[in-house]
Amino acid sequence: MSWDAAGPPSAGRCAATARSDTERTATRHVVEVLGFVPGQDIDPISCNRPYYVGPGGPPADRAFALLVEALARTGQVCVCKVAVHSRERIALLRPRHGMLILQTLLWQDELRNPGDLAPSAPVTDRELELAEVLMRECTGVEVGQLRDEYRHALEELVEAKVSGGQLAAPPEPVPAVDLMAALQESVRAARAHQAG
Repeated sequence: MSWDAAGPPSAGRCAATARSDTERTATRHVVEVLGFVPGQDIDPISCNRPYYVGPGGPPADRAFALLVEALARTGQVCVCKVAVHSRERIALLRPRHGMLILQTLLWQDELRNPGDLAPSAPVTDRELELAEVLMRECTGVEVGQLRDEYRHALEELVEAKVSGGQLAAPPEPVPAVDLMAALQESVRAARAHQAG
């Protein structure tokens, strides 16, 4: 028996179950459509994992193609329930490049309350203007060109350990700087990069 990050069953109550027991529960073995909503109405914080979805066979091809095209044309997403890894999930069906993506969502009770994390420091109009200039200058990120630097460093660490080599010293932390000066320098650097 296992449990998720929420911890073990409460009050010491445990029951051993077999796969055959759980197969008799009312989990859905199909996608149950609950309704349709505009895609922008879904808060990204509730998104969990994406899965590619295909039709169940040749008889379903036409209905599948119709759903993909209708969702793409209307900007709607399909809210549904589905069983994934023996657990019922709420999910979205959304079109992507002529296919459907099943995006599982977190249930409301799985979303953590962030508490009071909002910044309390006031910002000036000049700082805000510079930040907006910087954002305009730095538009356009090629996400496909980015790489996982942490994974790369971890692979190097493992290789150094295996080969008996020396580990590189961690980089020194960068001291805090004046926000206005940092924004102005970032804008200058972004403009120079765009021009060059």
